[in-house]
Amino acid sequence: MQILAGLGNPGAQYALNRHNVGFMAIDAIAERWNLGPFKPRFQGMAAEGRIGPAKVLLLKPATFMNESGRSVAEAVRFFKLDPATALSVFYDELDLAPFKLKIKHGGGAAGHNGIRSIDAHLGPDWRRVRIGIGHPGHKDRVTGHVLGNFARLEMDPLADLLGVLAAELPTLLAGDEARYLSDIALRLQP
Repeated sequence: MQILAGLGNPGAQYALNRHNVGFMAIDAIAERWNLGPFKPRFQGMAAEGRIGPAKVLLLKPATFMNESGRSVAEAVRFFKLDPATALSVFYDELDLAPFKLKIKHGGGAAGHNGIRSIDAHLGPDWRRVRIGIGHPGHKDRVTGHVLGNFARLEMDPLADLLGVLAAELPTLLAGDEARYLSDIALRLQP
């Protein structure tokens, strides 16, 4: 079992916030691989199924961003999994250019409260799939940027990224992170 968790805030008013790009990634994965419906589980909304040979749980915590770790840790413990090998978390990253993707294991939270919460519940050793939302340029504008909606001009590149991220997922689930990122970059070239 692999757990793919996306971070965001529940509720329609947050649906298009940059901070909710993790939820958007999970929704794109569910749509691409015909997984669902989502049902209340693990203090969030969850769907199970298969992506290629991998059995997966898609999870969108309903705890609000700052308490994401409660939901994610509950799912990890229920399935008795090692987060280092079975957990991938998709979330927004200020310090990456918009629509760029990076993956890392462990590390700090870099001010991201959802990541800080998961680290507090599970420790820092798990796969982080960081989706760039760009930095607004000054720290005083960060909150408005993160909690603001994607602009109309950003919707097409966002949809392209999420579609490719979902389509190439079997490579990530097989553990080939470098090829996953490379294949996404190739497919997104103009």
